[in-house]
Amino acid sequence: MAAAEANSDLIHVVTLLGAGVVAAPVFIRLGLGSVLGYLAAGVLIGPFGLKLFTNPQAIIQVAELGVVMFLFVIGLEMQPSRLWGLRREIFGLGVAQVVTCGFLLTGVGMFFGLSPIVAFFAAMGFVLTSTAVVAQVLTERGDTGTPEGQRMISILLLEDLAIVPLLALVALLAPLREPSGEPAWQAVLIAFAAVVALLAAGRWLLNPFFRLLAAARAREVMTAAALLVVLGSALAMQVVGLSMAMGAFVAGVMLSESSFRHQLEADIEPFRGILLGLFFLGVGMALDVSVVVTDWRFLIAGVLAYMIVKSIGIYVVARAFRAPHHEAIYRAALFSQGGEFAFVLYSAAAAAGLFTGRVNAIMTTVVILSMALTPVAVIGLRWLLPAREQSTDGLEEPRDLTASVLVIGFGRFGQVASQSLLARGYDVTIIDNDPDMIRSAADFGFQIYYGDGSRLDLLEASGARKARLIAVCVDSRYTATRIAEMVMEQFPQAKLMVRSYDREHALELVHKGVETQVRETFESAMKFGESALRELGVPDAEAAEIIEELRRRDAERFALEVAGGIGAGRDLMPSNMPKPTPYTKPKRPGRVLGEQPPADEV
Repeated sequence: MAAAEANSDLIHVVTLLGAGVVAAPVFIRLGLGSVLGYLAAGVLIGPFGLKLFTNPQAIIQVAELGVVMFLFVIGLEMQPSRLWGLRREIFGLGVAQVVTCGFLLTGVGMFFGLSPIVAFFAAMGFVLTSTAVVAQVLTERGDTGTPEGQRMISILLLEDLAIVPLLALVALLAPLREPSGEPAWQAVLIAFAAVVALLAAGRWLLNPFFRLLAAARAREVMTAAALLVVLGSALAMQVVGLSMAMGAFVAGVMLSESSFRHQLEADIEPFRGILLGLFFLGVGMALDVSVVVTDWRFLIAGVLAYMIVKSIGIYVVARAFRAPHHEAIYRAALFSQGGEFAFVLYSAAAAAGLFTGRVNAIMTTVVILSMALTPVAVIGLRWLLPAREQSTDGLEEPRDLTASVLVIGFGRFGQVASQSLLARGYDVTIIDNDPDMIRSAADFGFQIYYGDGSRLDLLEASGARKARLIAVCVDSRYTATRIAEMVMEQFPQAKLMVRSYDREHALELVHKGVETQVRETFESAMKFGESALRELGVPDAEAAEIIEELRRRDAERFALEVAGGIGAGRDLMPSNMPKPTPYTKPKRPGRVLGEQPPADEV
């Protein structure tokens, strides 16, 4: 009997994996995205399809850990300074979007005949966008690290926070609620204490803990520890009534300054991807086809109304916060669906007597259908926005390379910087993530490997572990900083040189420990200025002397800025205001205006 049950469980596992492995690549190949593939596979194998599974909620509950792990990875990218820098997006843009869309969608629910309270909770459930869907689309389009991607993630974080007061409001308004033995203030205090304890553990315990494990040099132990941190922090938050995802995010933020953060991200990534896929399979299984058949007219009208009105609200808020049209359209399409927290809120509302069974089933189905339609809506953006996807067919990825120099980024800067190394005969490996540029460089006789230089596994495959010098020449300031941090942590044997975007970025790199950084326009601007002096008739020696003095002043000013901030040493900058002190040594003594010159100067 036990053996039969074990075989049955194994069949379920194989079925789930097989459905995902087949459906996701097929839908990606069709241009529909992996999310829609997982949802379709879930419908096919679920209780309303082939009936291979009868309890999709059990799968969703386990697979929600994929969302939890995603927020942990996002937290690893959100250093406290960066998180503070996004406070306007989180508590300004995020609140504005939630309030605006909640108001508009409440009106939609009342138009369909729902009472104000029921319409409000139906609307707020739909307002809480699916973190899993948005995360998957952002990852597939390579937008997670972009400024617009960071703003979207900020909104998702605020929406995760919003589920807490919404659940409290359900309990407050519940007609069937029973008096609780725990006062509200006590629950709030417990939750606050749990967050403080988690912050303290992250601040003073996790780094020593991971250093101790790293000394054992057992990779599997580090992987197990990473899972322990993610699941433990999620469990701690769930126990006190908060979101598991928020607990994992807080743990990620606390480890964002750790020297182990890149290793943790690499360890968590496979689990995150698999569990997110299972989550979408479970959502597909949960689609009640009988409700779709019975109330199909109402469902079609509801899905279209909720998605269109929510998109309009998102677009208006985005434009009000000065987002460009391109970004506002992208955000409206990506956030137009409901999310996994809607299932939690609707279930709580049904249990509290605020929702009838039919309203709960219909609204849950509306959310599921909206999640299935979102990838289609994103595909529709290709008709409105420039396509970002580029074919990588024929491009070679790095594998077991051993060059003494690794150049990351082969744009206008990297192309020139690599010339001296190649001319001297050094063995140079070059990687870049722009397929068009790689193909163009091949026409000029360059071997460029395709890959994202901010990924630890790709740097390992590119030979970073054996390189004597690693030159970071990428265009993006954020990416350059991220790669520099990773190289200093993981490949200390290599000398590091980083292209800095501007003076502020150069100071940031120095503060993070980068010894050699070069501002991308400084040297060319100096040569330009020297040529301008010569064109105006200044002798070569004097022009060179002026430029040398400016270099000295710039170096002195930079040293002051390293110690005192970007404004220090401002008086060392030449300006077009009158200055009493010349920048070069006077060629003759000064004299009063109108005074006749001495005989030896005539």
